[in-house]
Amino acid sequence: MMTEQDKWDFINQLDEDLLKGGVMLSEWSTFLIRDADVAFTSGANLAALLTALAGIESHLKYEYGEKKRECLVDLIDKAPIDEDLRRDLHRLRRYRNIWVHVDDPSDDETLLSDPGKHERELEEMAILAIKSLRRTIYTEQWI
Repeated sequence: MMTEQDKWDFINQLDEDLLKGGVMLSEWSTFLIRDADVAFTSGANLAALLTALAGIESHLKYEYGEKKRECLVDLIDKAPIDEDLRRDLHRLRRYRNIWVHVDDPSDDETLLSDPGKHERELEEMAILAIKSLRRTIYTEQWI
C-alpha cells in the first residue's frame, strides 16, 4: 500500500509527465479534482474513485457536452480521447456502478470475510481513477 506521501508524489509525477502546456478547466471540475486528490492521499479510496469519476464527467461535459443531462457513458463514447483511456474510463464507470448501485445490501459475506481484498481492489481502482482523471483533463492542451 502507498503512503500518503507516495500518493502525493504519484499525483505530482502524473502532472509532470502529462501536462506539457495549459488547460482550461471549469470551477466545478477543479473543485472535484482537488477533492479526489485529497480523498486519494487520505486513503479514502472509494471516495477518490467516485469523486475522480465525477471530475471526469464534469470535464467531459464542459469540453464536449451538448446538453445538460448527458450520461457519463455517452460522454466517454463521444469524447476525442485515446482508445485505451476510453477503455479505462468504461472499466472505472462499471466498477463504480457496483458500489453505487448495490444489488443486494444483505449479501455482505465477502465484505465481512475478506475486507482486505476489497481495500486492495479499491486502492488499485483509485490509482487508475486518479491517473485517468489526469489523462482526461490534459487531453486538450495548448502551448
